[in-house]
Amino acid sequence: MTEFSVWAPDATRVRLRLTGDTDHEMRAAADGWWRVETPDAGLDYSFLLNDDETPLPDPRSPWQPAGVHGPSRRYDHSAFQWSDSSWTGRQLPGSILYELHIGTFTPDGTFDAAIDRLDHLVSLGVDLIELLPVNAFNGEHNWGYDGVCWYAPHEPYGGPDGLKRFVDAAHARGLGVILDVVYNHFGPSGAYAPQFGPYLAEQSNSWGRSVNLDGPHSDEVRRYIIDSVLMWLRDYHVDGLRLDAVHALPDTRAVPLLEELAVAVESLSTHLGRPLSLIAESDLNDPRLITPREAGGFGLHAQWNDDAHHALHTLLTGERQGYYGDFGSLETLSDVLTGGFFHAGTWSSFRNRHHGRPLDSRVPGHRLVAYLQNHDQIGNRATGDRISASLSPALVRVGAVLLLTAPFTPMLFMGEEWAASTPWQFFTSHPEPELATAVALGRRREFASHGWAEGDVPDPQDPETFVRSRLDWAELDKPEHASMLSFYQRLIALRRSTSDLSDPRMHEVSVQHGDQFLVMRRGDTLVVANFAGRGQGVSLPGVARRVLLATGEGVTVMRDRIQLPAETAAIVAL
Repeated sequence: MTEFSVWAPDATRVRLRLTGDTDHEMRAAADGWWRVETPDAGLDYSFLLNDDETPLPDPRSPWQPAGVHGPSRRYDHSAFQWSDSSWTGRQLPGSILYELHIGTFTPDGTFDAAIDRLDHLVSLGVDLIELLPVNAFNGEHNWGYDGVCWYAPHEPYGGPDGLKRFVDAAHARGLGVILDVVYNHFGPSGAYAPQFGPYLAEQSNSWGRSVNLDGPHSDEVRRYIIDSVLMWLRDYHVDGLRLDAVHALPDTRAVPLLEELAVAVESLSTHLGRPLSLIAESDLNDPRLITPREAGGFGLHAQWNDDAHHALHTLLTGERQGYYGDFGSLETLSDVLTGGFFHAGTWSSFRNRHHGRPLDSRVPGHRLVAYLQNHDQIGNRATGDRISASLSPALVRVGAVLLLTAPFTPMLFMGEEWAASTPWQFFTSHPEPELATAVALGRRREFASHGWAEGDVPDPQDPETFVRSRLDWAELDKPEHASMLSFYQRLIALRRSTSDLSDPRMHEVSVQHGDQFLVMRRGDTLVVANFAGRGQGVSLPGVARRVLLATGEGVTVMRDRIQLPAETAAIVAL
Protein backbone atom coordinates (compact mmCIF):
# COMPACT_ATOMS: atom_id res chain seq x y z
CA MET A 1 0.00 0.00 0.00
CA THR A 2 1.08 3.57 -0.72
CA GLU A 3 -0.06 6.61 1.22
CA PHE A 4 -0.78 9.90 -0.55
CA SER A 5 -1.32 13.14 1.35
CA VAL A 6 -1.93 16.79 0.57
CA TRP A 7 -2.58 19.90 2.63
CA ALA A 8 -5.86 21.59 1.66
CA PRO A 9 -7.31 23.18 4.81
CA ASP A 10 -10.29 24.89 3.17
CA ALA A 11 -11.38 22.08 0.86
CA THR A 12 -14.61 20.21 1.45
CA ARG A 13 -13.61 17.25 -0.66
CA VAL A 14 -10.30 15.97 -2.11
CA ARG A 15 -9.81 13.07 -4.47
CA LEU A 16 -6.67 11.30 -5.62
CA ARG A 17 -6.49 10.40 -9.30
CA LEU A 18 -4.02 7.73 -10.30
CA THR A 19 -3.23 7.39 -13.99
CA GLY A 20 -5.13 4.43 -15.39
CA ASP A 21 -7.09 3.98 -12.19
CA THR A 22 -10.30 5.25 -10.64
CA ASP A 23 -10.44 8.25 -8.32
CA HIS A 24 -9.93 7.68 -4.60
CA GLU A 25 -11.71 9.72 -1.95
CA MET A 26 -9.31 11.14 0.63
CA ARG A 27 -9.97 11.55 4.37
CA ALA A 28 -9.55 14.90 6.12
CA ALA A 29 -7.81 15.41 9.42
CA ALA A 30 -8.16 18.33 11.81
CA ASP A 31 -4.80 19.78 10.73
CA GLY A 32 -6.00 20.34 7.16
CA TRP A 33 -4.16 17.34 5.70
CA TRP A 34 -5.98 14.82 3.51
CA ARG A 35 -4.75 11.23 3.22
CA VAL A 36 -5.52 7.97 1.49
CA GLU A 37 -3.79 4.62 1.06
CA THR A 38 -4.01 2.75 -2.22
CA PRO A 39 -2.54 -0.38 -3.76
CA ASP A 40 0.43 0.43 -6.00
CA ALA A 41 -1.16 1.38 -9.28
CA GLY A 42 1.27 3.35 -11.44
CA LEU A 43 3.52 6.28 -10.79
CA ASP A 44 1.57 9.33 -11.96
CA TYR A 45 -1.06 11.03 -9.83
CA SER A 46 -2.97 14.27 -9.33
CA PHE A 47 -5.57 15.72 -6.98
CA LEU A 48 -9.10 17.05 -7.52
CA LEU A 49 -10.40 19.72 -5.16
CA ASN A 50 -14.02 19.94 -4.03
CA ASP A 51 -16.25 18.94 -6.96
CA ASP A 52 -14.00 20.41 -9.65
CA GLU A 53 -12.95 17.79 -12.20
CA THR A 54 -9.68 19.57 -13.05
CA PRO A 55 -6.71 17.40 -12.00
CA LEU A 56 -4.00 19.39 -10.24
CA PRO A 57 -0.36 18.43 -9.58
CA ASP A 58 0.85 17.89 -6.04
CA PRO A 59 2.21 21.08 -4.38
CA ARG A 60 5.00 18.86 -3.03
CA SER A 61 5.48 16.99 -6.29
CA PRO A 62 8.96 15.45 -6.51
CA TRP A 63 8.83 15.05 -10.28
CA GLN A 64 6.93 16.69 -13.15
CA PRO A 65 7.96 14.71 -16.25
CA ALA A 66 5.10 16.14 -18.38
CA GLY A 67 5.70 19.74 -17.30
CA VAL A 68 4.26 21.86 -14.52
CA HIS A 69 0.67 21.51 -15.77
CA GLY A 70 0.82 17.73 -16.00
CA PRO A 71 0.35 15.03 -13.36
CA SER A 72 2.91 14.49 -10.64
CA ARG A 73 5.05 11.39 -10.54
CA ARG A 74 6.14 9.47 -7.49
CA TYR A 75 9.89 9.32 -6.95
CA ASP A 76 11.90 7.01 -4.68
CA HIS A 77 14.94 8.91 -3.40
CA SER A 78 16.42 5.71 -1.96
CA ALA A 79 16.65 4.09 -5.41
CA PHE A 80 19.49 6.31 -6.67
CA GLN A 81 22.95 4.76 -6.32
CA TRP A 82 25.21 7.46 -4.87
CA SER A 83 28.99 7.11 -5.01
CA ASP A 84 29.87 10.02 -2.67
CA SER A 85 29.82 8.20 0.66
CA SER A 86 33.30 9.56 1.42
CA TRP A 87 32.30 13.15 0.68
CA THR A 88 32.92 15.34 3.74
CA GLY A 89 31.64 18.57 2.26
CA ARG A 90 33.03 22.02 1.47
CA GLN A 91 32.81 24.84 3.98
CA LEU A 92 32.15 28.34 2.73
CA PRO A 93 35.13 30.03 4.46
CA GLY A 94 38.11 29.94 2.13
CA SER A 95 36.09 28.77 -0.86
CA ILE A 96 35.66 30.29 -4.31
CA LEU A 97 32.18 30.06 -5.86
CA TYR A 98 31.33 29.64 -9.54
CA GLU A 99 27.81 30.60 -10.60
CA LEU A 100 26.35 28.82 -13.63
CA HIS A 101 23.04 28.33 -15.42
CA ILE A 102 22.48 24.74 -16.51
CA GLY A 103 20.54 25.70 -19.65
CA THR A 104 23.28 27.92 -21.11
CA PHE A 105 26.45 26.44 -19.61
CA THR A 106 26.65 23.93 -22.46
CA PRO A 107 25.04 23.62 -25.92
CA ASP A 108 22.82 20.75 -24.71
CA GLY A 109 21.77 22.59 -21.54
CA THR A 110 21.41 19.53 -19.30
CA PHE A 111 22.85 18.26 -16.04
CA ASP A 112 24.66 15.47 -17.88
CA ALA A 113 26.22 17.86 -20.39
CA ALA A 114 27.42 20.06 -17.52
CA ILE A 115 29.15 17.04 -15.97
CA ASP A 116 31.43 16.92 -19.01
CA ARG A 117 32.71 20.43 -18.12
CA LEU A 118 33.40 19.82 -14.43
CA ASP A 119 37.08 19.09 -15.05
CA HIS A 120 37.40 22.63 -16.41
CA LEU A 121 36.18 23.97 -13.07
CA VAL A 122 38.64 21.75 -11.20
CA SER A 123 41.52 23.10 -13.30
CA LEU A 124 40.29 26.64 -12.68
CA GLY A 125 40.55 26.09 -8.94
CA VAL A 126 37.02 26.82 -7.70
CA ASP A 127 35.49 24.99 -4.75
CA LEU A 128 31.72 25.40 -4.92
CA ILE A 129 29.42 25.48 -7.94
CA GLU A 130 26.38 27.70 -7.47
CA LEU A 131 23.54 26.58 -9.75
CA LEU A 132 20.88 29.06 -10.76
CA PRO A 133 17.42 27.70 -9.82
CA VAL A 134 16.65 24.29 -11.29
CA ASN A 135 13.18 23.63 -9.86
CA ALA A 136 10.41 23.13 -12.39
CA PHE A 137 9.01 26.12 -14.31
CA ASN A 138 6.69 26.42 -17.29
CA GLY A 139 8.39 26.27 -20.69
CA GLU A 140 11.71 24.86 -21.84
CA HIS A 141 14.17 27.58 -20.86
CA ASN A 142 14.14 30.39 -18.34
CA TRP A 143 16.50 31.92 -15.80
CA GLY A 144 14.76 29.72 -13.22
CA TYR A 145 13.27 32.42 -11.01
CA ASP A 146 9.75 31.66 -12.28
CA GLY A 147 9.72 28.25 -10.64
CA VAL A 148 6.42 26.85 -9.37
CA CYS A 149 7.30 23.35 -8.14
CA TRP A 150 9.59 23.81 -5.16
CA TYR A 151 10.41 20.11 -4.81
CA ALA A 152 10.88 19.01 -8.43
CA PRO A 153 13.99 19.52 -10.62
CA HIS A 154 13.21 20.83 -14.12
CA GLU A 155 12.60 17.92 -16.49
CA PRO A 156 14.34 19.36 -19.62
CA TYR A 157 17.53 19.67 -17.54
CA GLY A 158 17.36 15.98 -16.64
CA GLY A 159 14.87 15.75 -13.81
CA PRO A 160 15.62 14.32 -10.34
CA ASP A 161 18.12 11.69 -11.44
CA GLY A 162 19.94 14.21 -13.63
CA LEU A 163 20.50 16.58 -10.72
CA LYS A 164 21.71 13.73 -8.55
CA ARG A 165 24.15 12.58 -11.24
CA PHE A 166 25.50 16.12 -11.45
CA VAL A 167 25.98 16.48 -7.69
CA ASP A 168 27.52 13.02 -7.44
CA ALA A 169 29.97 13.80 -10.27
CA ALA A 170 30.87 17.15 -8.72
CA HIS A 171 31.61 15.53 -5.38
CA ALA A 172 33.78 12.90 -7.10
CA ARG A 173 35.95 15.79 -8.34
CA GLY A 174 36.09 17.57 -4.99
CA LEU A 175 33.55 20.22 -5.93
CA GLY A 176 30.64 21.21 -3.71
CA VAL A 177 27.26 22.34 -5.05
CA ILE A 178 25.19 25.32 -3.90
CA LEU A 179 21.64 25.53 -5.22
CA ASP A 180 19.83 28.83 -5.80
CA VAL A 181 16.25 28.58 -4.47
CA VAL A 182 13.32 31.00 -4.68
CA TYR A 183 10.77 31.09 -1.88
CA ASN A 184 9.58 34.71 -2.13
CA HIS A 185 7.00 34.16 -4.90
CA PHE A 186 5.59 31.62 -7.34
CA GLY A 187 6.10 31.97 -11.08
CA PRO A 188 3.25 33.30 -13.26
CA SER A 189 2.28 29.98 -14.87
CA GLY A 190 1.70 26.58 -13.30
CA ALA A 191 1.53 27.71 -9.68
CA TYR A 192 -1.19 25.40 -8.38
CA ALA A 193 -0.17 25.34 -4.72
CA PRO A 194 -2.25 28.46 -3.87
CA GLN A 195 -5.38 26.61 -5.04
CA PHE A 196 -4.84 24.10 -2.25
CA GLY A 197 -4.38 26.52 0.62
CA PRO A 198 -3.41 30.03 1.80
CA TYR A 199 0.17 29.94 0.50
CA LEU A 200 0.00 33.61 -0.50
CA ALA A 201 -0.34 36.82 1.51
CA GLU A 202 -2.33 39.86 0.47
CA GLN A 203 0.74 42.04 -0.08
CA SER A 204 2.88 41.82 -3.21
CA ASN A 205 6.52 42.20 -4.15
CA SER A 206 8.26 42.91 -7.45
CA TRP A 207 7.37 39.50 -8.87
CA GLY A 208 3.80 38.93 -7.64
CA ARG A 209 2.02 38.15 -4.42
CA SER A 210 4.20 37.49 -1.38
CA VAL A 211 4.24 34.18 0.45
CA ASN A 212 2.14 33.87 3.61
CA LEU A 213 4.73 33.63 6.38
CA ASP A 214 2.86 35.25 9.25
CA GLY A 215 -0.88 35.07 8.57
CA PRO A 216 -3.46 32.39 9.39
CA HIS A 217 -2.27 28.88 8.45
CA SER A 218 1.29 30.19 7.98
CA ASP A 219 2.70 27.37 10.12
CA GLU A 220 2.13 24.91 7.27
CA VAL A 221 3.38 27.37 4.63
CA ARG A 222 6.60 27.80 6.56
CA ARG A 223 6.85 24.03 6.94
CA TYR A 224 6.42 23.76 3.16
CA ILE A 225 9.53 25.92 2.68
CA ILE A 226 11.58 24.31 5.46
CA ASP A 227 10.87 20.81 4.14
CA SER A 228 11.91 21.90 0.65
CA VAL A 229 15.18 23.29 2.00
CA LEU A 230 15.94 20.09 3.90
CA MET A 231 15.05 17.95 0.91
CA TRP A 232 17.60 19.61 -1.40
CA LEU A 233 20.33 19.28 1.21
CA ARG A 234 19.48 15.75 2.36
CA ASP A 235 18.04 13.92 -0.64
CA TYR A 236 20.06 15.66 -3.39
CA HIS A 237 23.25 15.91 -1.30
CA VAL A 238 23.77 19.58 -2.17
CA ASP A 239 26.13 21.50 0.09
CA GLY A 240 24.20 24.71 0.53
CA LEU A 241 21.47 26.98 -0.72
CA ARG A 242 21.41 30.56 -1.96
CA LEU A 243 18.12 32.09 -0.79
CA ASP A 244 16.82 34.52 -3.39
CA ALA A 245 15.73 38.03 -2.38
CA VAL A 246 15.06 37.40 1.31
CA HIS A 247 14.08 41.07 1.67
CA ALA A 248 10.91 40.05 -0.22
CA LEU A 249 9.88 37.62 2.56
CA PRO A 250 7.60 39.76 4.77
CA ASP A 251 7.60 38.14 8.18
CA THR A 252 6.45 39.76 11.44
CA ARG A 253 6.67 36.68 13.63
CA ALA A 254 8.95 36.72 16.68
CA VAL A 255 11.08 33.92 15.23
CA PRO A 256 11.67 34.77 11.56
CA LEU A 257 11.54 32.04 8.93
CA LEU A 258 15.22 32.67 8.13
CA GLU A 259 16.17 31.86 11.70
CA GLU A 260 14.01 28.73 11.61
CA LEU A 261 15.84 27.67 8.46
CA ALA A 262 19.21 28.25 10.10
CA VAL A 263 18.20 26.07 13.07
CA ALA A 264 16.84 23.28 10.87
CA VAL A 265 19.90 23.28 8.61
CA GLU A 266 22.30 23.28 11.57
CA SER A 267 20.52 20.23 12.92
CA LEU A 268 20.71 18.45 9.56
CA SER A 269 24.38 19.36 9.16
CA THR A 270 25.12 17.83 12.56
CA HIS A 271 23.30 14.67 11.59
CA LEU A 272 24.98 14.35 8.18
CA GLY A 273 28.43 15.23 9.47
CA ARG A 274 29.22 17.74 6.75
CA PRO A 275 29.00 21.55 6.51
CA LEU A 276 25.84 23.00 4.99
CA SER A 277 25.65 26.67 4.02
CA LEU A 278 22.79 29.13 3.74
CA ILE A 279 23.57 32.24 1.67
CA ALA A 280 21.07 35.09 1.51
CA GLU A 281 20.50 37.57 -1.26
CA SER A 282 19.38 40.81 0.36
CA ASP A 283 19.55 44.49 -0.53
CA LEU A 284 18.94 45.61 3.07
CA ASN A 285 22.59 45.68 4.22
CA ASP A 286 21.31 44.28 7.51
CA PRO A 287 24.07 42.52 9.50
CA ARG A 288 21.49 40.54 11.49
CA LEU A 289 21.22 38.08 8.60
CA ILE A 290 24.79 36.87 9.07
CA THR A 291 25.11 37.46 12.80
CA PRO A 292 25.11 34.19 14.81
CA ARG A 293 21.89 33.38 16.66
CA GLU A 294 23.82 33.40 19.93
CA ALA A 295 24.47 37.09 19.30
CA GLY A 296 20.87 37.89 18.39
CA GLY A 297 21.11 37.39 14.64
CA PHE A 298 19.42 35.03 12.19
CA GLY A 299 22.44 32.73 11.89
CA LEU A 300 22.80 32.53 8.11
CA HIS A 301 26.29 31.76 6.89
CA ALA A 302 26.71 34.51 4.28
CA GLN A 303 24.97 37.04 2.09
CA TRP A 304 25.61 38.47 -1.36
CA ASN A 305 27.30 41.87 -1.19
CA ASP A 306 26.18 44.15 -4.00
CA ASP A 307 28.17 47.04 -2.51
CA ALA A 308 31.40 45.22 -3.38
CA HIS A 309 30.21 44.73 -6.96
CA HIS A 310 29.05 48.32 -7.36
CA ALA A 311 32.29 49.73 -5.94
CA LEU A 312 34.40 47.70 -8.37
CA HIS A 313 32.12 48.04 -11.40
CA THR A 314 31.77 51.80 -11.24
CA LEU A 315 35.47 52.38 -10.65
CA LEU A 316 36.41 50.20 -13.63
CA THR A 317 33.69 51.28 -16.08
CA GLY A 318 32.86 54.85 -15.07
CA GLU A 319 29.12 54.03 -15.08
CA ARG A 320 27.04 56.06 -12.62
CA GLN A 321 23.41 55.49 -13.62
CA GLY A 322 20.70 54.27 -11.24
CA TYR A 323 21.96 52.57 -8.10
CA TYR A 324 25.56 53.13 -9.21
CA GLY A 325 25.19 56.84 -8.40
CA ASP A 326 26.74 56.67 -4.92
CA PHE A 327 29.71 54.61 -6.05
CA GLY A 328 32.70 55.13 -8.33
CA SER A 329 35.39 56.59 -6.08
CA LEU A 330 38.47 55.04 -4.53
CA GLU A 331 37.11 56.13 -1.15
CA THR A 332 34.02 54.00 -1.74
CA LEU A 333 36.06 50.94 -2.66
CA SER A 334 38.27 51.50 0.38
CA ASP A 335 35.20 51.62 2.64
CA VAL A 336 33.95 48.32 1.21
CA LEU A 337 37.30 46.54 1.49
CA THR A 338 37.71 47.51 5.14
CA GLY A 339 34.10 47.56 6.34
CA GLY A 340 32.15 45.20 4.07
CA PHE A 341 29.23 47.53 3.34
CA PHE A 342 29.42 51.00 1.81
CA HIS A 343 25.81 51.81 2.69
CA ALA A 344 26.09 51.31 6.45
CA GLY A 345 23.61 53.84 7.72
CA THR A 346 24.76 56.27 5.02
CA TRP A 347 22.79 58.33 2.54
CA SER A 348 21.60 56.50 -0.58
CA SER A 349 20.78 58.88 -3.42
CA PHE A 350 19.12 56.04 -5.36
CA ARG A 351 16.72 55.36 -2.48
CA ASN A 352 16.56 59.00 -1.39
CA ARG A 353 17.09 57.96 2.24
CA HIS A 354 19.69 56.55 4.60
CA HIS A 355 20.37 52.86 4.08
CA GLY A 356 22.01 49.93 5.83
CA ARG A 357 23.77 49.39 9.10
CA PRO A 358 27.49 48.97 9.92
CA LEU A 359 28.94 45.51 10.25
CA ASP A 360 30.63 44.67 13.53
CA SER A 361 34.39 44.75 12.94
CA ARG A 362 34.59 41.19 14.24
CA VAL A 363 32.38 39.80 11.46
CA PRO A 364 34.60 37.73 9.15
CA GLY A 365 34.64 38.82 5.54
CA HIS A 366 33.90 35.31 4.30
CA ARG A 367 30.28 35.93 5.28
CA LEU A 368 30.04 38.38 2.38
CA VAL A 369 29.96 36.94 -1.14
CA ALA A 370 31.57 39.37 -3.60
CA TYR A 371 31.65 39.33 -7.39
CA LEU A 372 32.80 41.33 -10.37
CA GLN A 373 29.93 39.83 -12.39
CA ASN A 374 26.86 37.69 -11.69
CA HIS A 375 23.64 36.70 -13.43
CA ASP A 376 21.79 39.83 -12.24
CA GLN A 377 24.50 42.36 -12.94
CA ILE A 378 24.92 41.02 -16.50
CA GLY A 379 21.47 39.74 -17.39
CA ASN A 380 19.65 42.78 -16.07
CA ARG A 381 21.56 45.09 -18.36
CA ALA A 382 19.51 45.87 -21.45
CA THR A 383 21.67 43.82 -23.82
CA GLY A 384 23.14 41.39 -21.28
CA ASP A 385 26.69 42.54 -21.98
CA ARG A 386 29.53 41.32 -19.80
CA ILE A 387 32.09 43.67 -18.30
CA SER A 388 34.68 42.37 -20.76
CA ALA A 389 32.60 43.78 -23.63
CA SER A 390 33.42 47.35 -22.58
CA LEU A 391 36.70 47.11 -20.66
CA SER A 392 40.20 46.42 -21.90
CA PRO A 393 41.57 42.99 -20.97
CA ALA A 394 44.07 44.85 -18.78
CA LEU A 395 41.34 46.45 -16.65
CA VAL A 396 39.43 43.17 -16.45
CA ARG A 397 42.54 41.63 -14.91
CA VAL A 398 42.82 44.51 -12.44
CA GLY A 399 39.21 43.89 -11.37
CA ALA A 400 39.86 40.17 -10.99
CA VAL A 401 42.87 40.82 -8.76
CA LEU A 402 40.89 43.10 -6.45
CA LEU A 403 38.03 40.60 -6.25
CA LEU A 404 40.19 37.58 -5.51
CA THR A 405 42.43 39.29 -2.96
CA ALA A 406 39.66 41.02 -0.99
CA PRO A 407 38.67 39.59 2.44
CA PHE A 408 35.39 38.22 1.07
CA THR A 409 34.15 34.95 -0.43
CA PRO A 410 34.68 35.54 -4.17
CA MET A 411 32.29 34.30 -6.84
CA LEU A 412 32.79 34.09 -10.61
CA PHE A 413 30.06 33.97 -13.24
CA MET A 414 30.34 31.25 -15.88
CA GLY A 415 32.73 32.23 -18.67
CA GLU A 416 34.17 35.15 -16.72
CA GLU A 417 37.43 33.25 -16.35
CA TRP A 418 38.11 33.42 -20.08
CA ALA A 419 36.40 36.78 -20.77
CA ALA A 420 33.62 35.05 -22.72
CA SER A 421 32.33 37.20 -25.56
CA THR A 422 28.83 35.74 -25.39
CA PRO A 423 26.26 37.95 -23.64
CA TRP A 424 23.93 36.60 -20.99
CA GLN A 425 20.53 38.03 -21.71
CA PHE A 426 17.09 37.81 -20.16
CA PHE A 427 15.27 34.91 -21.83
CA THR A 428 11.92 33.17 -21.32
CA SER A 429 9.83 30.56 -23.14
CA HIS A 430 6.31 31.14 -21.82
CA PRO A 431 3.89 29.02 -23.91
CA GLU A 432 0.97 31.38 -23.16
CA PRO A 433 0.86 34.12 -25.84
CA GLU A 434 -0.56 36.75 -23.49
CA LEU A 435 2.12 36.17 -20.87
CA ALA A 436 4.85 36.11 -23.49
CA THR A 437 3.71 39.45 -24.91
CA ALA A 438 3.40 41.03 -21.48
CA VAL A 439 6.93 39.98 -20.48
CA ALA A 440 8.47 41.25 -23.71
CA LEU A 441 6.66 44.59 -23.54
CA GLY A 442 7.44 45.03 -19.86
CA ARG A 443 11.12 44.41 -20.45
CA ARG A 444 11.32 46.96 -23.25
CA ARG A 445 9.39 49.62 -21.35
CA GLU A 446 11.58 49.13 -18.29
CA PHE A 447 14.73 49.88 -20.23
CA ALA A 448 13.13 52.62 -22.29
CA SER A 449 12.61 54.47 -19.01
CA HIS A 450 16.39 54.27 -18.54
CA GLY A 451 17.15 55.71 -21.95
CA TRP A 452 17.51 52.57 -24.05
CA ALA A 453 15.78 52.42 -27.43
CA GLU A 454 13.11 49.70 -27.31
CA GLY A 455 14.53 48.15 -30.46
CA ASP A 456 17.87 47.60 -28.73
CA VAL A 457 16.39 45.41 -26.00
CA PRO A 458 16.31 41.72 -27.01
CA ASP A 459 12.93 40.00 -27.02
CA PRO A 460 13.03 37.52 -24.09
CA GLN A 461 10.73 35.18 -26.01
CA ASP A 462 12.86 35.09 -29.16
CA PRO A 463 14.67 31.70 -29.17
CA GLU A 464 17.77 33.47 -30.44
CA THR A 465 17.99 35.45 -27.21
CA PHE A 466 18.46 32.14 -25.40
CA VAL A 467 20.86 30.78 -28.01
CA ARG A 468 23.04 33.91 -27.87
CA SER A 469 23.41 33.44 -24.13
CA ARG A 470 25.04 30.01 -24.37
CA LEU A 471 28.73 29.82 -23.61
CA ASP A 472 30.97 29.25 -26.60
CA TRP A 473 33.53 26.77 -25.35
CA ALA A 474 35.45 26.98 -28.64
CA GLU A 475 36.70 30.37 -27.45
CA LEU A 476 39.14 28.55 -25.17
CA ASP A 477 41.17 27.70 -28.28
CA LYS A 478 41.67 31.40 -29.08
CA PRO A 479 44.84 32.99 -27.67
CA GLU A 480 43.17 36.00 -26.03
CA HIS A 481 40.68 33.82 -24.15
CA ALA A 482 43.24 31.14 -23.26
CA SER A 483 45.50 33.88 -21.87
CA MET A 484 42.74 35.21 -19.62
CA LEU A 485 41.95 31.70 -18.37
CA SER A 486 45.61 31.11 -17.57
CA PHE A 487 45.70 34.37 -15.62
CA TYR A 488 42.63 33.43 -13.54
CA GLN A 489 44.15 30.01 -12.80
CA ARG A 490 47.41 31.58 -11.57
CA LEU A 491 45.55 34.19 -9.53
CA ILE A 492 43.34 31.60 -7.84
CA ALA A 493 46.34 29.36 -7.17
CA LEU A 494 48.17 32.29 -5.55
CA ARG A 495 45.14 33.09 -3.37
CA ARG A 496 45.05 29.49 -2.25
CA SER A 497 48.77 29.31 -1.45
CA THR A 498 49.05 32.71 0.28
CA SER A 499 47.27 32.79 3.61
CA ASP A 500 47.22 36.60 3.69
CA LEU A 501 44.97 36.65 0.63
CA SER A 502 42.25 34.45 2.13
CA ASP A 503 42.37 36.02 5.59
CA PRO A 504 38.74 37.06 6.32
CA ARG A 505 39.56 39.63 9.03
CA MET A 506 38.33 42.90 7.55
CA HIS A 507 39.69 44.92 10.47
CA GLU A 508 43.18 43.75 9.49
CA VAL A 509 42.85 45.21 6.00
CA SER A 510 44.31 48.66 5.41
CA VAL A 511 43.92 50.70 2.23
CA GLN A 512 45.63 53.81 0.94
CA HIS A 513 44.86 55.48 -2.35
CA GLY A 514 45.84 58.44 -4.45
CA ASP A 515 45.51 59.65 -8.02
CA GLN A 516 43.87 56.63 -9.69
CA PHE A 517 45.84 54.08 -7.68
CA LEU A 518 45.10 51.93 -4.64
CA VAL A 519 47.27 49.95 -2.24
CA MET A 520 45.59 47.28 -0.09
CA ARG A 521 47.63 45.65 2.66
CA ARG A 522 46.82 42.04 3.54
CA GLY A 523 49.27 41.08 6.28
CA ASP A 524 52.70 40.92 4.66
CA THR A 525 51.18 41.00 1.19
CA LEU A 526 50.32 44.12 -0.79
CA VAL A 527 47.85 44.48 -3.64
CA VAL A 528 48.63 47.54 -5.77
CA ALA A 529 46.32 48.67 -8.59
CA ASN A 530 46.83 51.42 -11.15
CA PHE A 531 43.52 52.36 -12.80
CA ALA A 532 45.05 55.17 -14.86
CA GLY A 533 45.66 55.11 -18.58
CA ARG A 534 49.29 56.02 -17.89
CA GLY A 535 52.10 54.44 -15.95
CA GLN A 536 52.88 55.74 -12.49
CA GLY A 537 55.04 55.09 -9.46
CA VAL A 538 53.44 54.25 -6.14
CA SER A 539 55.04 54.35 -2.70
CA LEU A 540 54.66 51.19 -0.63
CA PRO A 541 54.17 50.88 3.16
CA GLY A 542 57.24 48.67 3.48
CA VAL A 543 60.13 47.18 1.53
CA ALA A 544 59.06 44.84 -1.25
CA ARG A 545 60.79 41.48 -1.44
CA ARG A 546 59.30 40.24 -4.69
CA VAL A 547 56.38 40.46 -7.07
CA LEU A 548 54.15 37.40 -6.64
CA LEU A 549 51.92 38.15 -9.62
CA ALA A 550 51.42 41.02 -12.07
CA THR A 551 48.62 41.55 -14.56
CA GLY A 552 51.00 42.78 -17.27
CA GLU A 553 54.61 43.28 -18.28
CA GLY A 554 56.82 46.11 -17.08
CA VAL A 555 56.17 46.09 -13.32
CA THR A 556 59.32 47.02 -11.38
CA VAL A 557 59.95 47.43 -7.64
CA MET A 558 62.62 49.54 -5.97
CA ARG A 559 62.61 48.85 -2.21
CA ASP A 560 59.54 50.78 -1.01
CA ARG A 561 58.29 51.93 -4.41
CA ILE A 562 56.67 50.18 -7.36
CA GLN A 563 56.35 51.30 -10.97
CA LEU A 564 53.13 50.15 -12.62
CA PRO A 565 52.31 50.50 -16.33
CA ALA A 566 48.85 51.77 -17.32
CA GLU A 567 45.88 49.65 -16.15
CA THR A 568 47.99 47.20 -14.19
CA ALA A 569 47.85 45.50 -10.81
CA ALA A 570 50.49 43.61 -8.88
CA ILE A 571 50.59 41.43 -5.77
CA VAL A 572 53.78 42.04 -3.80
CA ALA A 573 55.34 40.24 -0.82
CA LEU A 574 56.94 42.37 1.90
